[in-house]
Amino acid sequence: MQVKKYLVLVILFILPIVAYLFFASGVNNFGKLSMLTKGVDDVATMDSDVTFKDKITIVGFLGSNPENKNGNAFNLNQKIYKRFYKFKDFQFVMVMPKGTEEQAAELKKELGHLIDMKKWNFVFGDENQVKDFFASLKTDLQLEDDLSTSYAFIIDKDLNLRGRSEGEDEATLYGFDATSVSELNNKMVDDVKIILAEYRLALKKYSADRQK
Repeated sequence: MQVKKYLVLVILFILPIVAYLFFASGVNNFGKLSMLTKGVDDVATMDSDVTFKDKITIVGFLGSNPENKNGNAFNLNQKIYKRFYKFKDFQFVMVMPKGTEEQAAELKKELGHLIDMKKWNFVFGDENQVKDFFASLKTDLQLEDDLSTSYAFIIDKDLNLRGRSEGEDEATLYGFDATSVSELNNKMVDDVKIILAEYRLALKKYSADRQK
């Protein structure tokens, strides 16, 4: 009887605690966005008014013919920017070749009919600057001949490229295909939420430690 009594106590009290710790650990591990490339170049070298430092940045490359990537810009604006732009430390940066300033201004105007575009930044560099910056991301992707790509990237506040490491179900995910609304909805939205939550939790921990 005594053994049965202790068994019941274990089932009622100990197992739920063990289960909680197991699942809490799983959530904790899942809630980390992988650091894929450390110390990417800062776009401040092309435009001193824009920097990655202390910002969570979505980076895109619209190329020398940005009208060909209008659909990508629209998808990113609708699915990512509109959802997160009110976060103080969040921004968009589109890296483009010099000579596309007018097209960029027109695109920004078109996208801004229904939303504040103040956190959409356009940075312009010569061909080598754009290529060198893209190379600093160290991805398995390539720029097209017009210096564009359909992929958008997440850069954290410390200038690291964040994404998904290779797992059982998929290869390493360096960037998100902006032509795919499904990928933006099902992957990029979640990953932006994770990195925002990561910094919020770090800030709360810092504040709590300061109050001790």
